[in-house]
Amino acid sequence: MSMSLKSMTGFARTSGHAAPWAWAWELKAVNAKGLDLRLRLPPGFDRIEAEARAKLAQKLARGTCYATLTAQRDSVTPEIRVNEAALRALVEAVGRIPTEGTGLQPASLDALLGVRGIVEVTEASDEEGVIAAACSAVLKGLDSALADFVATREAEGANLTAVLRQRVERIASLTQEAEDCPGRKPEAVRARLAQAVANLTVASPALDPARLHQEAILLAAKADIREELDRLKSHVAAARELLASKEPVGRKLDFLAQEFGREANTLCAKSNDTALTAFGMELRVEIEQLREQVQNIE
Repeated sequence: MSMSLKSMTGFARTSGHAAPWAWAWELKAVNAKGLDLRLRLPPGFDRIEAEARAKLAQKLARGTCYATLTAQRDSVTPEIRVNEAALRALVEAVGRIPTEGTGLQPASLDALLGVRGIVEVTEASDEEGVIAAACSAVLKGLDSALADFVATREAEGANLTAVLRQRVERIASLTQEAEDCPGRKPEAVRARLAQAVANLTVASPALDPARLHQEAILLAAKADIREELDRLKSHVAAARELLASKEPVGRKLDFLAQEFGREANTLCAKSNDTALTAFGMELRVEIEQLREQVQNIE
């Protein structure tokens, strides 16, 4: 495998000549959950399908890949054969037909040669050695096309990796900002709880202050986002490791992006501080962009 992540999209074209055949390969790929190879081969080259598929599968891990081979035979003089026995028989048969007084003209040679089966025109056929040599050249051409194809996927993958790293670092930064948010400090939490209890006590003096304090403490515990922050940090570490991998990790990155999203959603749901909620919303935007770009990674 390559030393860097690859994009699932790519394009390459290569052509060549193996007398009497001129051929060309065209490879292109789009995103897919797995590997889907779609080959199109011209008549006479069906024999290379299994080997061509094996070559593609060896170099590609994910994506729908369209591999199309076109082949055109050099123009050759067709073989023309006159069925002389049939022509003689036809001449004799026509000669026995009386034409006097009928207004019919004697049959001409042009007309007789136009009769079906008298003249046969066939294209020159390839010998086994010729088609075998052409197939060998075509398979070597596929190797060349694949090298170019993989190179384009690697180049695009390098660009995507740089963008993904920026996204992951921004997520890490926002996670740290959320952790350092003043609204999470114990004194800020106590102040909000005390104010809430005071408001309820004023509104309903009959309420038990001790009971209110207990309920407030329970609500504060439910609103704590310590676990979400820890998991976000863990996911950041995992993402950094995957982006440095030498193997195809698109599926794992996609799953990790989903996990990022779950933690950010929970953080927003638990938050009872406007600044903390703002960090959560920014996290969700960055994570959604990360997830969209991860879809292109092999």
